[in-house]
Parts: sequence; C-alpha cells; structure tokens
Amino acid sequence: MRNTSLKSVYQLALKDPRIVYIGSDLGAGILDEMKRDIPDRFFMEGVSEQHIVGMSAGLAMEGFIPYVNTIATFLTRRCFEQVAVDLCLHDLPVRLIANGGGAVYAPLGPTHLAVEDIAILRALPNMTIIAPCDAEEMKRLMPHTVDWPHPIYIRLGKGGDAIVSKPELDFKIGKAILLKEPKDGVFVSTGVMTQLALQACEILAEKGFHCGVMHMHTIKPLDNEALTKWLPNVKSVVTVEEHTRIGGLGSAVLEFCNDHMPDQASKIKRIGIPDKFADKYGSQDSLLAYWGISKETLAQTMLDKLKP
Repeated sequence: MRNTSLKSVYQLALKDPRIVYIGSDLGAGILDEMKRDIPDRFFMEGVSEQHIVGMSAGLAMEGFIPYVNTIATFLTRRCFEQVAVDLCLHDLPVRLIANGGGAVYAPLGPTHLAVEDIAILRALPNMTIIAPCDAEEMKRLMPHTVDWPHPIYIRLGKGGDAIVSKPELDFKIGKAILLKEPKDGVFVSTGVMTQLALQACEILAEKGFHCGVMHMHTIKPLDNEALTKWLPNVKSVVTVEEHTRIGGLGSAVLEFCNDHMPDQASKIKRIGIPDKFADKYGSQDSLLAYWGISKETLAQTMLDKLKP
C-alpha cells in the first residue's frame, strides 16, 4: 500500500508541476525515480517532522501541492500544532501520507502505534481523513487527492494485504462503498479492517445470517447519506476499526446517529482497541488478537446483537 501511494505521487508529479514530495529521514531508495527525474520537487529532510509540515504549508501557499510522508505517530502526535495551525487553520491542500496506521509497528511498542491518530485529526476543522482497504483502492484514491481543496490524512496499512476492493464500485472521497449488501446486519468498517468484516460475513452466512459491509474509507467527512439509507434497514450495526474506540469511526457513527437518527443508536456496537497503551510487543496480528479484534470476534459480536 505504501509503495503504491508513493509510486502514484511520482506518476502524478510527472503530469502536474504543482506536485512535490517531502519525506522525513526515510532511508535510501524511497522514490529514487522521482529523485532522479524531478530532483527540484523531491525533498528528503532529516528527523524534523514539525519542520516538514511547516515547509509543506509554505509550499502550498505558493501554489504547490505537497505530499508529506513519514510515520503516522510522528505526523499526528509530534506535529499536532503544525498540522492544526499551519495546515488546517489556513485550509491548505497538503497531503499527509502516514506510514503504519494502527498496530503496523507492533514490534516497536506504544511509542510507534498510531492507534489514536484518527481521533486526533478528526477534531481539526478542514481535515479530511482517508483509510483505504488495499493497494488497488489506493490507486483509485490518489488521483482524487490532487485537486481536493483541503488537507488530507491518508492512513496506510502494512502492505501486502489481500485485495478486496472492487474497481466497478469506483472511488470518491467522502462516499462509502457498499461491498456487500446487508439484510440482517451491517459492518461499518474502515481501512484494512474491511477485510476482517468480509470474512466475518462468511462465518455469519454459515449460521444463516446475511450481513453486509459498508466500507467507510473516508472517516471525515463521513458519508451521512449512506448511514441514513442503510442503518434503518438492518437489525444490528457493528463498527470495526484498528483504532481506539474513542474518537474514531465508531464514535463518528454514534455522533451522527445522536444528532440525526437517535432511534438507531441502540443498534450500534463498536469494535476497536481498548482505552489503554499497548503493554505487549509482537506482530500486528498478535496484538489484534490480544485486543480481541478478529473475524471470529466480529462475527460473534454481530451474532449477539442479532439474537433476540
């Protein structure tokens, strides 16, 4: 997914002289083609994440479209003031490409786990937040980012994930994709958790329940129309995210229901990361299992809501 996004930056830059790439101490080999072919629009800065956000703001004010790339925790926790004041306050078209959303950097522990990044940035006016489910969806996303008039945060998975998106369903920022039409219940998911939701539907089908998956790749702005259309038609709604249950996708769905469809709120159950710092090291999958995020727990959570 990361390689796909960066290759897309290079390909888009070949066509659009406004596009620049700014990285932060990402090592040798990153976008070598762009460094070779368009050296005046390739910048690899040192360990200076707050600087590169400010730098991107200045370039955006001069008419450029900067794509900033580094580790997700550095872009959110470390650079919060710069993202808020330099980018969002001025509503600048800077694209933050965040490596390692969720538990990707599980071997490095809580300092590198971006498990509250969505909550941090959802609080900022003008910010757009997107979490693609696979590399193919990333390809469809990137061209839409060029002329989007607001800052964008693009949350990357670990890469190498199964392809579950469907090109015939297209892609549009702010519009959810119904990957599987619901009957009894619906999973509202984002990022690579959409893959788990689809697997959970298969388990539920074996038990005689027909559930759907609404892939909410854009967490902000939320697709309120999709929620208004589908939530009243099902008995249960389970939100799924590789993020703390506070302030992320589940919170956004509950907030929308509280404001516009209060009768639907009782249908909703949230699956996400507990409200505590990680106290385990290991693989991404081992941490997700420790937190109780698996296709089996998704299926059981939905089943518990559907049973009378």
